[in-house]
Amino acid sequence: MKIINLTQGSPEWHAHRAAHYNASDAPAMMGISPYKSRDDLVREYATGIRPEVDPAQQRRFDEGHRAEALARTLAEKIIGEELFPVVGMEDDGRYSASFDGLTMLEDTAFEHKTLNAGLRAAIRQQGGNANDFLAPTYQMQLEHQCMVCPAIERVLFMASKWADDDTLIEERHCWYKPDLALRQRIIAGWAQFEADVAAYTPEPSTAPAPTGRAPETLPALRIEMTGAVTASNLEEFKTNALSVLSGINRNLQTDADFADAEKTVKWCGEVESRIKAAKENALSQTASIEAAFRVMDDVSAEVRRVRLDLEKLVEAEKKARREAIVIDATSALREHVESLNKRLGKPYMPKVPADFVGSIKGKKSIDSMSEAVSSELARAKIAANEIADRIQINMRAIDEAGLPAMFGDVATLVLKEQDDLQAIISARQHAAEAALENLSARKAEKQATAEAATAAQANPVITPAPSTDQVVMLGPIVHSAPKHDTGARITLGQINTRIAPLLITVAGLSELGFSHVAKDKAAFLFRESDFSGICDAIARNVMRAKLEHSQPLAA
Repeated sequence: MKIINLTQGSPEWHAHRAAHYNASDAPAMMGISPYKSRDDLVREYATGIRPEVDPAQQRRFDEGHRAEALARTLAEKIIGEELFPVVGMEDDGRYSASFDGLTMLEDTAFEHKTLNAGLRAAIRQQGGNANDFLAPTYQMQLEHQCMVCPAIERVLFMASKWADDDTLIEERHCWYKPDLALRQRIIAGWAQFEADVAAYTPEPSTAPAPTGRAPETLPALRIEMTGAVTASNLEEFKTNALSVLSGINRNLQTDADFADAEKTVKWCGEVESRIKAAKENALSQTASIEAAFRVMDDVSAEVRRVRLDLEKLVEAEKKARREAIVIDATSALREHVESLNKRLGKPYMPKVPADFVGSIKGKKSIDSMSEAVSSELARAKIAANEIADRIQINMRAIDEAGLPAMFGDVATLVLKEQDDLQAIISARQHAAEAALENLSARKAEKQATAEAATAAQANPVITPAPSTDQVVMLGPIVHSAPKHDTGARITLGQINTRIAPLLITVAGLSELGFSHVAKDKAAFLFRESDFSGICDAIARNVMRAKLEHSQPLAA
């Protein structure tokens, strides 16, 4: 790890953070931060514009730094070593982290948070294993720190609260150990994040859409009767009401549009109630006056029609927008998987699960739905990238194994874990080599028999029986004294190449007293220094067979 000489909170420190992928941003990058959405983080890295810190936030930050400094003394007592706040960057220069404390040997780190109810509940065991119970949002940050400083063996995660006079109120702590599987997820997540930042396109600004006017835009309805209508503003009321109703926006796109429409629906209901009340008041004053009631009925009917239309439109448009968001995300994931298949050169990618519908459950606004689906899409893309990487490694392993006929089910095999695939490859190579050896042995035996028969017919020879001395001289089948093992190795295939056209198997060499000393995948390895002894043993075995065959003929 490279130590960067920066003070946390300084302008230089902020500039450094803007140019690197930071541990504190890892949870938001993975879409699990309760404080910042993944879309907001993409926008910040793409534009370089970060939200300004307001005075209230600055006070919280200052309080956090004070508690951290006080807690570092407690941490040093627990660890038994002095701690140094540092800013570090991994060797490749992509990832960065600000450490609240690091030992001189960089094998133990310290991370502090201000204690709150959530952290008090999260740290269920004082001094326990954080990997078992600490929330993922904290584990992401801690693992990113371990990735930046590979020497870290453990991290003391502490949350504390202090009084204004620096008296400790409460402290909780636990231990986190590096998790390489989580680290791979973080690396894959930053890779996808980098691609999303590169592809970021700012949303075009749009002019404010027209919205319906609030109820107060209509004049108050006034009717006075003394047997006849003596005074009213019915015609003015009708004109204004119809004008307002005709100007209500029905093109619902933004959250503001939906909010205005819902407010207008409520307002329409209130107008209906007010007209009904005015009508009833008029009825109580005098007999029915058809003209006045006709006007009120007309306005009320139009208001009711608009209210019902808007209710249906709001529900239909919300449903359509939800469906569009999910469909767009599904299409984007499908295109991403297709691009991975193009990268692989084969359509080996499986269907990558993504719960876009579940991600928007309970979300009320269009923006919250979009952000939730965007985070789920990013998670699915990261998972797809990991699958593609594993497939590519497996394809390479299968190609290197050779013998394509053994891997007709390659589309299934490339999806397996690497250890499982390697076991399958080794087993199939061993089976193929054994089958090849058996086939070669049968061919050689058949050819030798045919050649011997042909030779016997062409040149019949009566071989004198060997003397007893000759037979005794051959004696039992033993090999020459082994030479000093130089460490050099030879495969069974290389032995058969040297003694061609003869062939011998692993079992045959074992009977002659030569066992294999190692294996390289499916290949059996023998000592190079034993080759002369192997040849002698084979020769003696052949001569024995010749003599045993010659004795009956001589008799």
